[in-house]
Amino acid sequence: MRTARRHTIAAALAGLVLLSLATAAPNVQFLDERNVGDTHLYSLYGENVRDGSVPYDDFYMEYPPGAIPVFVAPTVGAEEQYASNSKWIQWLLAAGCVVLVALAVSSAGRTASGVYLATAAVAVAPVALGRVTFTRFDFWPAALTGLALALLARRRHRLGGGALAVATAAKIYPVVLLPLAIAFAWREGGRRKARDVLMVYALVLVGIVLPFAALGAGGIAHSLLEQLRRPLQIESLGSSILLAAGQLDLYEPTVVTSHGSQNLAGNLPAALALLAALGGLLLLGATWLAFARGPGAPADLLAAAATAVVVFVVLGKVLSPQYLIWLIPLVPLVGGRRGCAAAGLLLLALAVTQVWAQGRFGEVVALEPVVWLVLLRNLVLVAVLVLLLQVLRRRREEDEEAAGRGALVAARAEQRS
Repeated sequence: MRTARRHTIAAALAGLVLLSLATAAPNVQFLDERNVGDTHLYSLYGENVRDGSVPYDDFYMEYPPGAIPVFVAPTVGAEEQYASNSKWIQWLLAAGCVVLVALAVSSAGRTASGVYLATAAVAVAPVALGRVTFTRFDFWPAALTGLALALLARRRHRLGGGALAVATAAKIYPVVLLPLAIAFAWREGGRRKARDVLMVYALVLVGIVLPFAALGAGGIAHSLLEQLRRPLQIESLGSSILLAAGQLDLYEPTVVTSHGSQNLAGNLPAALALLAALGGLLLLGATWLAFARGPGAPADLLAAAATAVVVFVVLGKVLSPQYLIWLIPLVPLVGGRRGCAAAGLLLLALAVTQVWAQGRFGEVVALEPVVWLVLLRNLVLVAVLVLLLQVLRRRREEDEEAAGRGALVAARAEQRS
């Protein structure tokens, strides 16, 4: 136990050092004052809240209420320091992800080398993704999701459910982990424990959202509807297939700007978006069911959680570069050869994304040949998903084989007696 704890601490410290080195890489542009990304938008939200305006009522905000703290916190200090403050907060959250991954995989029984590899994969991610990494707020929900999984893996079910609710309030995607948290609690403590997780999750989520809904119900409803109505964003899997078809003169894409992004218009993109959504629901259901029927150990929870979020990202209508940040502290949680391969492919996907996210996004919108790299990135993410699904299937098969061997041994013992 002490040896495992020492390895966990050492891996976390090594990961923090590696994260610092990765952050200093020139392509990350962490200290470049011109690299502000979306922080100019966050500053508008943060300053409005600081000045007493009510989100969703006095002004429109496209993000959920749980995102507000990371918009307001950088307003401390001079106005021109907002972008720098925001990036430092995101760096601290990334550092938190490194530590949480070390804790989670250690709790799941990974070997010392597995703990070091997992933390290293998280730590080097900024080099792979580049300047986008710290100019978005997505390490906030990513860290909260990592906290929830670390707590659940350590069997702190109620705290894990509460952390998952805060993560959902910050960015909706962690909701896909709720069925896994409930099933895990049920295995550990029966119906009462599962009910506790659901109740804590619901109470915390309602406690965060309800005050804003009471003050600006129409604004929150409009924000949610806008997200649901979004067309197929140009970097999504479906769009990248159509963009590649356009390069081969098999399809003529029409790019429109709406809902804060560049999207493909037309009946075929809409049909692909619907098909992807249905496929995503089926795969999510299969992931939840595979976990519920499997061994249900902490390692299985982490693998199923990573799979569920990858499904959400890969088959969603939007796949902006910052969405990959959600996967950075999740995919490395999966152990074994397939898990390591999935983490390596995720880093490759980040690196490919950097090619156009580092100042060449206009070429994607202009339908230039760089769109082939968008398709390549998405196919790499599909490969990550396939590997994770194989991990879940293999874990279930091993459990069934172990159960069969146990039944055979019990039958032979009964015959002897």
